[in-house]
Amino acid sequence: MTTTHTGAEHEEEAAGMGRTHPTTRVIAHPDIEDVSIQQVLEALADPARRTVIHTLAHSTTHLSCGSIHLPVGRSTTSHHFTVLRQAGLLRQYYKGTTKMNTLRTQELEQRFPGLLTAILTATNTETQHTAGARAEDRQGDQEAEDS
Repeated sequence: MTTTHTGAEHEEEAAGMGRTHPTTRVIAHPDIEDVSIQQVLEALADPARRTVIHTLAHSTTHLSCGSIHLPVGRSTTSHHFTVLRQAGLLRQYYKGTTKMNTLRTQELEQRFPGLLTAILTATNTETQHTAGARAEDRQGDQEAEDS
Protein backbone atom coordinates (compact mmCIF):
# COMPACT_ATOMS: atom_id res chain seq x y z
CA MET A 1 0.00 0.00 0.00
CA THR A 2 1.16 3.52 -0.72
CA THR A 3 0.44 6.59 1.34
CA THR A 4 0.41 10.11 0.08
CA HIS A 5 1.93 13.14 1.68
CA THR A 6 0.71 16.61 0.95
CA GLY A 7 2.99 19.57 1.27
CA ALA A 8 1.88 22.95 2.43
CA GLU A 9 -0.83 24.35 0.24
CA HIS A 10 0.22 27.09 -2.09
CA GLU A 11 -1.77 29.41 -4.23
CA GLU A 12 -1.47 29.72 -7.93
CA GLU A 13 -3.04 32.32 -10.13
CA ALA A 14 -6.17 31.23 -11.91
CA ALA A 15 -5.91 31.41 -15.66
CA GLY A 16 -6.12 35.08 -16.58
CA MET A 17 -8.68 35.99 -13.92
CA GLY A 18 -6.36 37.42 -11.28
CA ARG A 19 -7.92 35.13 -8.67
CA THR A 20 -6.04 32.65 -6.60
CA HIS A 21 -7.10 29.26 -5.38
CA PRO A 22 -5.34 26.78 -3.13
CA THR A 23 -3.75 23.75 -4.72
CA THR A 24 -2.09 20.79 -3.10
CA ARG A 25 0.66 18.70 -4.63
CA VAL A 26 0.64 15.12 -3.45
CA ILE A 27 3.69 12.85 -3.33
CA ALA A 28 3.19 9.11 -2.89
CA HIS A 29 5.35 7.23 -0.36
CA PRO A 30 5.37 3.51 0.37
CA ASP A 31 4.11 2.38 3.75
CA ILE A 32 7.17 1.38 5.75
CA GLU A 33 5.72 -2.11 6.28
CA ASP A 34 5.79 -2.59 2.50
CA VAL A 35 9.46 -1.66 2.17
CA SER A 36 11.80 -4.62 1.73
CA ILE A 37 15.45 -4.87 2.69
CA GLN A 38 16.12 -5.65 -0.98
CA GLN A 39 14.66 -2.28 -2.07
CA VAL A 40 16.68 -0.38 0.53
CA LEU A 41 19.98 -2.06 -0.31
CA GLU A 42 19.46 -1.71 -4.07
CA ALA A 43 18.68 1.99 -3.64
CA LEU A 44 21.85 2.44 -1.59
CA ALA A 45 24.07 0.60 -4.09
CA ASP A 46 24.61 3.86 -5.99
CA PRO A 47 27.21 6.23 -4.49
CA ALA A 48 25.20 9.32 -5.49
CA ARG A 49 22.21 8.06 -3.51
CA ARG A 50 24.44 7.29 -0.52
CA THR A 51 25.64 10.91 -0.76
CA VAL A 52 22.04 12.10 -0.52
CA ILE A 53 21.37 9.91 2.53
CA HIS A 54 24.66 10.98 4.17
CA THR A 55 23.90 14.67 3.55
CA LEU A 56 20.34 14.43 4.90
CA ALA A 57 21.50 12.46 7.95
CA HIS A 58 24.02 15.17 8.85
CA SER A 59 21.67 18.09 8.23
CA THR A 60 19.80 19.86 11.00
CA THR A 61 17.01 20.86 8.61
CA HIS A 62 15.08 19.35 5.73
CA LEU A 63 16.84 19.99 2.42
CA SER A 64 15.65 20.73 -1.07
CA CYS A 65 16.76 18.50 -3.92
CA GLY A 66 18.80 21.33 -5.41
CA SER A 67 20.73 21.99 -2.21
CA ILE A 68 22.40 18.57 -2.33
CA HIS A 69 25.21 18.67 -4.86
CA LEU A 70 25.53 15.57 -7.01
CA PRO A 71 27.94 15.33 -9.96
CA VAL A 72 25.10 14.49 -12.38
CA GLY A 73 22.49 16.38 -14.38
CA ARG A 74 19.11 17.53 -13.05
CA SER A 75 17.10 14.69 -14.54
CA THR A 76 19.49 12.09 -13.11
CA THR A 77 19.39 13.84 -9.73
CA SER A 78 15.59 13.72 -9.84
CA HIS A 79 15.76 10.00 -10.65
CA HIS A 80 18.02 9.37 -7.63
CA PHE A 81 15.57 11.11 -5.29
CA THR A 82 12.67 9.13 -6.77
CA VAL A 83 14.50 5.82 -6.21
CA LEU A 84 15.24 6.78 -2.59
CA ARG A 85 11.61 7.79 -1.97
CA GLN A 86 10.22 4.64 -3.56
CA ALA A 87 12.62 2.53 -1.46
CA GLY A 88 11.17 4.14 1.67
CA LEU A 89 14.37 5.95 2.65
CA LEU A 90 13.15 9.50 2.44
CA ARG A 91 10.00 11.54 2.67
CA GLN A 92 9.38 14.38 0.25
CA TYR A 93 6.96 17.27 0.44
CA TYR A 94 6.47 20.57 -1.27
CA LYS A 95 7.20 23.90 0.36
CA GLY A 96 5.81 26.28 -2.21
CA THR A 97 7.32 25.04 -5.46
CA THR A 98 10.38 23.50 -3.81
CA LYS A 99 10.52 19.78 -3.13
CA MET A 100 11.91 19.20 0.36
CA ASN A 101 13.48 15.98 1.66
CA THR A 102 13.93 14.31 5.02
CA LEU A 103 15.09 10.85 6.05
CA ARG A 104 12.51 8.46 7.43
CA THR A 105 14.92 7.72 10.29
CA GLN A 106 12.48 6.60 12.98
CA GLU A 107 10.37 4.54 10.60
CA LEU A 108 13.44 2.82 9.15
CA GLU A 109 14.83 2.12 12.62
CA GLN A 110 11.57 0.41 13.58
CA ARG A 111 11.44 -1.60 10.34
CA PHE A 112 15.16 -2.51 10.13
CA PRO A 113 16.81 -1.86 13.52
CA GLY A 114 20.39 -0.62 13.17
CA LEU A 115 20.45 -0.69 9.36
CA LEU A 116 20.51 3.05 8.72
CA THR A 117 23.16 3.58 11.41
CA ALA A 118 25.32 0.85 9.87
CA ILE A 119 24.93 2.31 6.37
CA LEU A 120 25.82 5.82 7.59
CA THR A 121 28.84 4.53 9.51
CA ALA A 122 30.06 2.63 6.45
CA THR A 123 29.48 5.67 4.24
CA ASN A 124 31.44 7.89 6.64
CA THR A 125 34.31 5.37 6.66
CA GLU A 126 34.26 5.11 2.88
CA THR A 127 34.23 8.90 2.50
CA GLN A 128 37.18 9.32 4.88
CA HIS A 129 39.13 6.54 3.17
CA THR A 130 38.48 7.99 -0.28
CA ALA A 131 39.50 11.48 0.85
CA GLY A 132 42.68 10.08 2.41
CA ALA A 133 43.54 8.13 -0.74
CA ARG A 134 43.09 11.27 -2.87
CA ALA A 135 45.39 13.25 -0.57
CA GLU A 136 48.03 10.51 -0.81
CA ASP A 137 47.73 10.50 -4.61
CA ARG A 138 48.21 14.28 -4.74
CA GLN A 139 51.22 14.03 -2.43
CA GLY A 140 52.73 11.27 -4.58
CA ASP A 141 52.15 13.35 -7.75
CA GLN A 142 53.85 16.35 -6.12
CA GLU A 143 56.83 14.24 -5.02
CA ALA A 144 57.17 12.82 -8.55
CA GLU A 145 57.16 16.33 -10.02
CA ASP A 146 59.78 17.50 -7.50
CA SER A 147 62.24 14.70 -8.34
